[in-house]
Amino acid sequence: MSDKLPSEARVVVIGGGIVGCSVAYHLAELGWKDTLLLERRTFGCGTTWHAVGLVGQLRATQNLTRLAMYAKELFARLEEETGQTTGFRQTGSLAVAQTEGRRIELERGAAMARCFGVEMERIGTDEAKRLWPLMNTDDLEASFFIPGDGQTNPTDTTVAMAKGARRRGATVLEHVKVTGIHQKGGRVAGVATEQGDVACEYVVNCAGMWAREIGRMAGVAVPLHAAEHFYLITEPIEGVYHGMPSMRDPDGFIYFREEVGGLILGGFEPVAKPWGMDGIPEDFEFSMLNEDWDHFEVFMENALRRVPALAEAQIKQMVNGPESFTPDNRYILGAAPELKNFFVAAGFNSVGIASSAGAGQAVAQWVSEGTPPMDLWDVDIRRFSPWEANPRYLHDRTVETLGLLYGMHWPFRQPETARNLRCSVLHGRLAARGACFGVVAGWERVNWYAPKGVEAKYEYSFTRQNWFEHSAAEHHAAREAVALFDQSSFARFALEGRDAEAVLQRIASNDVAVPPGKIVYTQMLNPRGGIECDLTVTRIADDRYLIVTSAATARHDFCWIRDHIPDDAHAVLTDLGAGAAVLGVMGPNSRALLSELTDADLSNAAFPFGTAQEIDLAYGRVWALRITFVGELGWELYIPVEFAANVYDAVVAVGERFDLRHAGYHALDSLRCEKAYRHWGHDITSEDTPLEGGLGFAVKLKKNTDFIGRDALLAQKQRGLTRRLVAFTLDDPEPILLHDEPIYRDGELKGQITSGAYGHTLGSSVGLGYVENAAGIDDDYILSGNYEVDIAGKRAAATPHWGAPYDPKSKRPRM
Repeated sequence: MSDKLPSEARVVVIGGGIVGCSVAYHLAELGWKDTLLLERRTFGCGTTWHAVGLVGQLRATQNLTRLAMYAKELFARLEEETGQTTGFRQTGSLAVAQTEGRRIELERGAAMARCFGVEMERIGTDEAKRLWPLMNTDDLEASFFIPGDGQTNPTDTTVAMAKGARRRGATVLEHVKVTGIHQKGGRVAGVATEQGDVACEYVVNCAGMWAREIGRMAGVAVPLHAAEHFYLITEPIEGVYHGMPSMRDPDGFIYFREEVGGLILGGFEPVAKPWGMDGIPEDFEFSMLNEDWDHFEVFMENALRRVPALAEAQIKQMVNGPESFTPDNRYILGAAPELKNFFVAAGFNSVGIASSAGAGQAVAQWVSEGTPPMDLWDVDIRRFSPWEANPRYLHDRTVETLGLLYGMHWPFRQPETARNLRCSVLHGRLAARGACFGVVAGWERVNWYAPKGVEAKYEYSFTRQNWFEHSAAEHHAAREAVALFDQSSFARFALEGRDAEAVLQRIASNDVAVPPGKIVYTQMLNPRGGIECDLTVTRIADDRYLIVTSAATARHDFCWIRDHIPDDAHAVLTDLGAGAAVLGVMGPNSRALLSELTDADLSNAAFPFGTAQEIDLAYGRVWALRITFVGELGWELYIPVEFAANVYDAVVAVGERFDLRHAGYHALDSLRCEKAYRHWGHDITSEDTPLEGGLGFAVKLKKNTDFIGRDALLAQKQRGLTRRLVAFTLDDPEPILLHDEPIYRDGELKGQITSGAYGHTLGSSVGLGYVENAAGIDDDYILSGNYEVDIAGKRAAATPHWGAPYDPKSKRPRM
C-alpha cells in the first residue's frame, strides 16, 4: 500500500486515534477499500495514548451497552488477525458503594444489566476482598462485580486497528494535516491538506479534541471541549497481582487498575479544569500538561482511605492529559445536519477506548447504508443545536460534566452550570410563583412549583423526592379543576407551498389530507417501519401546515422532514423559532375559564377535539389547538410573544375563580403516563414500529399515498407481532418506577420499562414497557400472565393494561 497521498478517495477519515482507526477498519471490513485515514501527527498521539484502557460494558442505554460489549469481541481477535498485540485482558471490574444512594444506583444498574445481556452481580465483602486484597471495605454499603469487563493497551489496540484497515485495502497515513473541507452543492467534495487536496464523497470527523475545529472548517457545529484528566502510576505494590480486576469507587471520585504490579489511580473530580481555551498547540503530540498536585489532592485523600497500602507506595509518574467532553456527557455520532456526507465520531467523555469498537462499526455502517444500524439517538449529533458549540458555554459546562461520570445519577438531576440560556418570555413571572426549573435543549422549563415557604430546589433521591407532594397537587388540579402549563419550548415548523400536502403524505404515516383547522397526530417512519418522529400536524390553510414537536427532538425532526422533501417539490420548511409563547390550559374547568376571556364559541359543536382556530383571547389573538398530552379537556394556546404577558396575566386572574393551579413537567409526565401517551426516545424509537408501540390508530395503511415505512408495516402485520408496548400499574402504592426496570412474566424476563412515573390519580406508579415473546404476542398473552417489575433488586407485583390505565376510552378530552 502506497504511503503517498492520493488525489481522491471515496471517504476520508480525519484523525488517527482509536476511534478514527476503528472507523477506517470497519469501513474497510464493509468493502470500502477506497478509504483514506489521515492523522496530523502520529497514530494515537492526541488523547488515545494516555488513556487508562478500561473496557467496561454497561452503559446508560441498551444500544450504547451493545456498542461497548462489542469491544471485548473485537479487541480479543485483532491480534490473531493483524499480528499486533492489543494487550486486551478480561479481568472483570468491581464497583463499590459508600452510600445508600449509590447502592441503589448500582442495584438498579445490575437489574438493568440483565435486560442488556451483561452479567453483573452483587458480591459479599469476603468475595470483594478476595478479588481486591488491598481494598478497605469497612465503610462500604455494597460491592458489585462485572466479570466480562476488561483492560486493553490503547496505543497497541489503535495500531492493530490501523494495520487491520490497511490489510483490508484502506490507505492509512500519518503526518498529513487537514486544513479545510471542500463543498459543492451542499455536499462534501473533498479535503485540503498541507500536502495537497483530496477529492472525496464522504468525510468522517474523528479528530478528538480537534473535532470542533474540523467541524468549523465544514460549517458544522461539534460541541465539545477539552479538560485536564489526571492519574498517577505507582511502582509495584505487594498484594497487587496480574489480572486483578479494575475497581471503581465513584463516591470517592476514583478508579484503580493494575499496571505491571503497581496501580494506576485516577478519577473524575466534581469541579474540573477545562483546557485549550486559546487553542491546542501546533506541536501537540504525545504531550502532557503540567502536574497539579493540589488539584489531585481530593483523589489522593479518598484513595488512601480505600487502599491504605498507597501510603507506602512509590509514585512512578503523574499523568495529566486532556480529553474532550460534551455538554451532556454523551459522545457524538452521526451525519451532520449542516453538510451532506459529513459524519462525526468524537467527544467520548473518557469512555473512548471502551466505546471505540462499537462506535466505529456503527458509523461505518451509517456511512455505508445511509442510516444508523440501530437507535442511536442518545449520541446522535442532531440532539445538539448550533449554539451549543459556543466556546464560553462549553467551557463553563465542562467544569461540571467531567465529574458527572462518577457523580450520582439521580433521577431528574439537573445541570448546575451554564444555565438560563433559553428562557420563556414568561420566565420571570413563573419564577415569582415558585417555579423550579429544569433544562431540556437549553430551555429553562418549569418542572414543579414550590409553594410559599418551600425552597424551589431539588433534593435528590431514588424514592419520593421533595417535590413529590407539590407535583401531586398540580396533577390533581389538571384532573379535577384546571392547570396551567408553560410549554413555550415546543418546536414549531411551517411547511408551505402547493406541494406541502403531497410531501407530508409521503413522509407521515397518518392521513394529513384534512380540511384546514384539523389537527393530525402522526408518526414519520424510516424504511424499516421504525418511528423517526412523533408529532402533530395542523393544517392552517390549503398550502400551509403547522408542525409541532418537542424541544429535545427539534433539530432531529426538522432535518428528517427537510431531508425528505424532493428537490423538485414546491414546499418550503421553516423553523418558526421562539416567536410564540405556548400555554397549556388543561382540565375540566378549562372551557369555562377561557370562555371568560374570548367571544369564540368553545363548545364541542363549535370547537371539537382535534381542531384548531385562531381566536381573540384577552387582548391578544392566538392560535388555540384543542389537543392534550394530559388526557383532559384543554387547549394549547400559541401566543405571539408580544401578547404573551397580557394573555398569561388575564388567564391567571380569571383562573382564581376556577381553582387554576400552575403546573410543571413532572405533573405533565405523571398525567401522560396514566394515559399511556408515548414519549419518543423512550417508549418509541427508530427501532420500534407503530404497531409494536400500540399506535396503529395513527397509521393509515390504506391512504392513497405510499408513505415511507408502509411496506415494512404491512409485512409486520402479516407476520404478527413478537413485542408490544404495555402499560403497567404496580399493586404496591409505595415503589417508584423510572425507566429500564426489568419486567418478569410468570418468572421469566420478558422486557423492560421504558418510562415511568407516579400516577397520583391511580394511587400507584405507572410504567410503559415492551413485553416480548418470540412465539407471538396478543391481548390474551399480555393479560394472562403474572407480572413483576424489578426495582433495585426487589420485585414488585404489577398489573398489565392493554390500553390506558386511566380513562381508556378517552372520553374526558372530548367532554
